[in-house]
Amino acid sequence: MSREAKEIALRRIHKLFGLARRVVHERPDLADRYVEIARRIAMRARIHLQKEHRLLVCRRCKRFILPGVGSRVRIQPRREPHITITCLRCGGHMRIPLKRKERR
Repeated sequence: MSREAKEIALRRIHKLFGLARRVVHERPDLADRYVEIARRIAMRARIHLQKEHRLLVCRRCKRFILPGVGSRVRIQPRREPHITITCLRCGGHMRIPLKRKERR
């Protein structure tokens, strides 16, 4: 795909995630549909979702999980400190490290 097409795809993905955030309280099924379309656009254009968008999609059920609405966010101090995001629909967990290990 051309660079222009990828830029258009990125704009559409950003727009769809914005729409999903806006309608998630009234129509969670519509928010899931917007995210599904955004993921398909990204796959078709062969681009990665930005980290801010990736964290809003459950890795297990591929649904939209806005913190406080479709997911629970906790800070875990055990082992290496990390943030745990739990999907309230399927129970899937995502762990995000808070600090990286030092390389020797």
